[in-house]
This record gives sequence, structure tokens and C-alpha cells, in this order.
Amino acid sequence: MEQQKDVTLPPKYDPVKVEKGMYDFWVKGKFFEAKDDESKEPFTVVIPPPNVTGKLHLGHAWDTTLQDIITRYKRMRGYDVLWLPGMDHAGIATQAKVEAKLREEGKTRYDLGRKKFLEKVWEWKEEYASFIRKQWEKLGLGLDYSRERFTLDEGLSKAVREVFVSLYEKGLIYRGEYIINWDPETKTALSDIEVIYKEVKGHFYHMKYPLKDGSGHIEIATTRPETMLGDTAVAVHPDDERYKHLIGKKVILPITGREIEIIADEYVDMEFGSGAVKITPAHDPNDFEIGNRHNLERILVMNEDGTMNENAGKYQGMDRFECRKQLVKDLQEEGILFKMEEHVHSVGHSERSGAVVEPYLSTQWFVKMKPLAEAAINLQKKEDKVNFVPERFEKTYLHWMENIRDWCISRQLWWGHRIPAWYHKETGEVYVGREAPEDEENWEQDPDVLDTWFSSALWPFSTMGWPDENSKDYKRYFPTDVLVTGYDIIFFWVSRMIFQSVEFTERRPFKDVLIHGLVRDAQGRKMSKSLGNGVDPMDVIDQYGADSLRYFLSTGSSPGQDLRFQWEKVEATWNFANKIWNASRFVLMNLGDFKLEDMKVTGNKSVADEWILTRLNETIEQVTKNIEKYEFGEAGRHLYNFIWDDYCDWYIEMAKLPLYGEDEEAKQTTRSILVYVLDQMMRMLHPFMPFITEEIWQHLPHEGESITVQSWPEVRPELTNEKASQQMKRLVDIIRSVRNIRAEVDTPMSKEIQMLIKVNDDAVKSELEDNRHYLERFCNPGELQIGTDLNIPDKAMSAVVTGAAIYLPLEGLIDLEEEIKRLEKEWDKWNAEVERVQKKLANEHFVNKAPEHVVEKEREKEKEYLEKRSKVESRLNELRS
Repeated sequence: MEQQKDVTLPPKYDPVKVEKGMYDFWVKGKFFEAKDDESKEPFTVVIPPPNVTGKLHLGHAWDTTLQDIITRYKRMRGYDVLWLPGMDHAGIATQAKVEAKLREEGKTRYDLGRKKFLEKVWEWKEEYASFIRKQWEKLGLGLDYSRERFTLDEGLSKAVREVFVSLYEKGLIYRGEYIINWDPETKTALSDIEVIYKEVKGHFYHMKYPLKDGSGHIEIATTRPETMLGDTAVAVHPDDERYKHLIGKKVILPITGREIEIIADEYVDMEFGSGAVKITPAHDPNDFEIGNRHNLERILVMNEDGTMNENAGKYQGMDRFECRKQLVKDLQEEGILFKMEEHVHSVGHSERSGAVVEPYLSTQWFVKMKPLAEAAINLQKKEDKVNFVPERFEKTYLHWMENIRDWCISRQLWWGHRIPAWYHKETGEVYVGREAPEDEENWEQDPDVLDTWFSSALWPFSTMGWPDENSKDYKRYFPTDVLVTGYDIIFFWVSRMIFQSVEFTERRPFKDVLIHGLVRDAQGRKMSKSLGNGVDPMDVIDQYGADSLRYFLSTGSSPGQDLRFQWEKVEATWNFANKIWNASRFVLMNLGDFKLEDMKVTGNKSVADEWILTRLNETIEQVTKNIEKYEFGEAGRHLYNFIWDDYCDWYIEMAKLPLYGEDEEAKQTTRSILVYVLDQMMRMLHPFMPFITEEIWQHLPHEGESITVQSWPEVRPELTNEKASQQMKRLVDIIRSVRNIRAEVDTPMSKEIQMLIKVNDDAVKSELEDNRHYLERFCNPGELQIGTDLNIPDKAMSAVVTGAAIYLPLEGLIDLEEEIKRLEKEWDKWNAEVERVQKKLANEHFVNKAPEHVVEKEREKEKEYLEKRSKVESRLNELRS
């Protein structure tokens, strides 16, 4: 058993001081480490690994705070919790950052060579991993660092090779020449979901391709004229009467002079444009498919960096967009290009570099997605499916899986998992294996690496020791229980984890996936560098503390919804923490030599004692229920109302009566209940605000080392007293009513007043008489009468509560003549406002010419002023009668 470390808390709540050193205490105590305790049920969460490209943003803070709440709560509920930390190597993003740093030194990766360059990237990784760990610490995340993983560590590399080789052997990974999304800036392939589409102003370029026989021309239109240099056909629909006679004829491709054939293909839309389209199999995915059907040549006219190559003739060496300008000019001069039509269209941009993506013919590695997607879709029809929270995101997921295309997994980078494929230097034979071929000197490994998401897709099981299925952690902690992530990566990551897990473990990777939205600014805009509206979570913590940020993030929205960041709301949560601090300080200062063994919450109790214990039970029930449903906002609302209103504003004030009285037994009961309820509140609040709750709990009489490993509060039915709860509600309603009346007539609490309470029956009379001391303390009556038959004066302020009516005679409250004069002045003021606004609204010129919102504002004012004048009028009539 331990006693509190200090007598009381410092007078001022300072989150910087409270939070300093606390994390070290938790980590050194190993409170966050999974114990592999067979007597407890395991509960597992894997962190969505942040990229080692930079520091964490508010979205990360939100995402990880929700996970921390879940894992701290489950640990307190008696589970053997594993929250596994780790980071992602983030191929393109990290390599781009390191290459940018090298460019500042006037170097490229090629100057260093692959080995030296990778050493530089590992240095970067260590530096940024260290930043991220410090940020995790500042946020107070209860991570099991003994199991930390990295997507490029040896264990995960083994899992990646196993998956690649296994899929290859099943015929689900293949290598082929296809049109892929190409980023000319980073010179690498991109998967479909790494392409962001933006509306861009461009042109439709209308051209006439002359027929070889000189009999005329055929019209085509394109948004990318530079690709015409790689045209190998013109296609028309086989049923299009306008062109049937031209099928099989040749046209002369302008600029190049090459002859290309007019072909018929059902893909062509007869209704769109001229009904004839240019076919460039090396630069358009649809043209690629048409080219395959008609055995067309594939002519690539660009280099990997977006410049034109030798097939572009005189435009060789030009940037693709410079080539477009010059080509358009040349085509206009030749009379080929006869119309340029303005056109807004959706253009793909690289998610990483921002460059315009080029559809590009390239030899790449692909995953055949259909069979993998089908198995993942079928999982959702079974009992042990993945549960999406909110449910609506399951439809989003299924829609994408049902329409999935093969996944391009090779990337032309150096940083990442090297593709486990080797090519024989003499024969060209391909070898794919978990290890390099034996006579390695005769083989050359594929220089490409795998898409980052290929390794991230294995995260829930590769981190547990898979492919070793006898791994202790894999057997105990997989499948995981919940994944927390934003809706923006359902396709990137969630879907891939599901199909890879189904394929390789025959189980779902997680039971639930909790989806949250994006953090936006106060105006609802996405945070971005260009808008300059980003907020660093570490700056928020420096100003208001991690607890305030965490409570705001976790209670500021419901599952699946976006969250608006507002400084004033973070400040409001700091005020909440400050309120808790001051209340806890009051309790501690009034404990005297109270010890844990003195705690007694049964026996003889006041109505306030019974009520606060009943409300505690109700709060435990509501908070527990809502956390289980991931409704953290609702859980936070119940906690806030109970702590701020019930405990701080009412119970503590009522507790002062016995605490400052002479009855020693009542004092000890009050101390017990103050401490017991404060302890239970700190436990419920702990997952949300871990630092302040640990600090306060350590000052309370307690057993155990840390609140992190204490048990979660349980409802104790024997402490519920519904009758006392109803009695307390009536007392609170009476006190509030009296305070409201005093405020209405501007009578301070310090002034004694006459107070009459007319009750419906003797039972209510008896109850109020028993609790008369509360009414005398909080209403300050000079005279208090309670009865079923009272003589009520004509002029009195009144209020009705359940079972009783309260009357405060006006004579004792105010000077009637002075009050009438004051109200007459107020009536004149509101009457003048009513006349002014009605005159304005009667002016037809104003109503017809002013903007609608201005007129509407004046109508709202009229309504408000009429209401205020009416209220003053009613009060005056009461006083004059």
C-alpha cells in the first residue's frame, strides 16, 4: 500500500510541469508492455506506421490519441494489451526528401551510387524516427517499444519476400509491358491510387489527318497533341456509316510523314467528337488495349524524365509541354490544326511530387487482383468479417474492391524492398526466389523496389513474426482487434491489408476498423502549406498541454466525420483541466490524515452523498457503453457534465457543510465519498487525459504504482439510490430557480430574502425540511417557510419545480418604485428599436434593393426586439397590478 506523495497539489495548474517526466515514469515502469499473461485475454492494436519523411501532424495526433484511449481503457478493463509501434520507410516520399537535400549540395543519387545513397537514407530515417518517438512521448502514447518495428527491418523483409515469391508461384504476380502512371519528376511508376486528379484548363486540339490517296481527310481531336508523334492508327466504330468506306485505308501522320491505317473498333464512341480517334498504344491505356486487339506497333516518344526522345524527330530533347507548344504552332502553319477549343478536364498529378502524370508504356511487375479481391469480398459475407465503424464505409470499400484493377507494384527507386527477381546475364532467364540464386555472379537482380504499400499491407501480421507461424506473438496477438485510420486511406492501405491477410493467414487482419475524418481548419478547409493554415500539434501542447489537445481531438467529432481545429476549443478543454485541478486540490486540502483504509462509502449518508454516488454509477455506465462503441465524443460529454456540473459545482459545495461542521462521522463519510468519486473520475478520464489524471491519482491515497494499470470503474448497484437522486434533483431545481430570480431582479446572493415553498404533499414537505440546511446555505433566505397551505402575497416572483412552487415576495427583493422606473426606461429603449426596424422594413426601396441576407437580418432584429419589449411589458404589468 502506498500513501500520497505530497499533502496537496501546487496552487496553479501548469501542464508543462505536470507532464514533464511522467512518460519516463510510465516507460521505465514497463506499464505499456504486453505481458503475454495467459490469464488475461489479449487485445491488439498496431499503429498505422507514420512515414519517416517528416514530423507528425494533427491528423497523426488525432489518430494515435484515439488508439491510446482504446488501449489504455482495455488495459484497465483487465486485457493483456499490445499496442505495437513502428514506422514506414515510405519509398517515394523519403527518397524524394533525401534527393532534394542532395540537390542543395549539388549532387544526385547517381553521384553517390546505390550503396552510399542508401546509407544517406538510413541516416535520414534514424534522425526522423527519433523526432517521431519524441512526439509520441509528448502526446503520451502507451506504446510497447520492446516490439517496435520498421517496414524495412529484417523480419518484415523476410515476410515481403515470402509474399512476393508465393504470389509469383501462384501466378498472381507477373511482369509485363503495360501503360502505367508515370511520374516524370521522380522517374517512377505510380499505382492508380497514388494519382490525384485535378480540374485543369486545357484545350481540345482539332486536326485533319490527310488520306494517303488524296481523297480528303479524317478529323480527330486530342488534349495531348505531343503524343500524336507516336500514333499508329486512327480508329472508328465499325457501324459508323460516315466512315465505313474508309476502314482499311491509310492516312499520312502529319509532321512524321508515317503511313497509319484506319481501323474499326467497338470501343470508339460514335457520338463523341468527330467519331474518329487517334490511337497511341504507348501513351494511353485505352489505346494500349486497342493496339493489342489490332496488333499495332507501340511507339514510345518520351523519355522517363518527360522529355521527348529520338522517336519525336525534330522535337527530341524538348520538355513534353514545350514540345506541345511548338508542335501546335507547326500544325497550325501546315493547316493541320484547324480549331483549338477551351476545355476543362481532369488531369492526374503525382501524389508525391505534384508532377503531371504521364500514361507511359513500361515493363513493370503487377499483382493480379481479381482472385485476391474476390476472397476479400467473400470475407464480408461471413460472421468473422471486418466491421467498419461507421458502417457506411464498408460500401466504399466493397465498391473499390469490386472494380479493382491489377496493381502495379514495381517502383524505379533505390529506397525500399528490392524485388526478389534476378535475370541471367547470358540467357535472360528470370529467377524469382526468397534468396539469391546460388551462382549469383551470373545473375543480375532487378534494380526496382516494391511499392511501399506492398510491405505496409502485411503490417498486422508481419510485425508479429509471420511467416514464422509458431512465433509467440503471432499465435497470441493476431488477428488484431481494431485498426484506427482516416477514410482517405481505405483504398491505399485498409483494403490491401484485408486481401493480403485473407490470402496468407486465412483470417481477417483486424476485427474492427474505426474510420475518422480529416482535421480541417476553423473554416472547414483542408490544412495545407499553400494556405498556411497548418497547426503543429507540438505547438498546441507547448501552449495548453497534451491533455487539452487530446481531449479536444477525441471528443470534437463523431466517427467518420471531419474535425475542425479551433484554438478556443482547446482553451476550453484547458479550462476543464484547470477545473479538475482546483477541485482535486480542494479535496486534498480537506483530507487531513485520511488514509485508504478509512474509505467508507456505505452506511449513514446525506442526500447529496447518495445522489453523487448514484450519478457516478450512471456516468460509469454511459462512459463505458460509449467507449465500447467508439463514441468518444459522447463518452467525453457524459464525463464533462458529471465532473464539472455534478461533482465540482454541486457536490463539492454541499460537502463544505459537513467538512466545516462539528459532526466527525459526517466529515469522515464526506471525505470518503469525495476521495472515492475523485478516484473513479480520474480512472474514467485517464484514457483521455493521462498526465493530469496520473498526477492527481498519485496524490490520492492509493495502492499500486500507476493509474495506467488500475482497474476500470465498475457500476456498484448497492450505491444507487433513486429516491435520494430525485430529492437532490428537486433541491437543485429550487436553488437554481432562486438564483435565476435573484439574477433577474438584480438581487445579490449576499442579501437575505423571504422565501416560501408551497408543496403538494407532506412527503415533499418532510423531505425539504430534512434538507433545509442546503436551502438555507445556497438560497440565503432571512425567512424560509415550507408547507402545503401558505399565505402567498399578491406581488411575488415565482417558479415551479416537481412537487413544489417557490415564491419570493417582491417587497423583500426589490424597491418596487425604483424597479418600475428602471423597467419603464428599458421599455422605451426596446420600443425605439422596434419602431426603427419596422420603419426600415416598411421602406419598399430598402426591401427590394438591399441584399437578401441584409433584409433577413433586419427581420431577425425585429423579432428579437418585439420579444424583449413584450417581456418588459409583462413584468411592468405584474408590478403595477
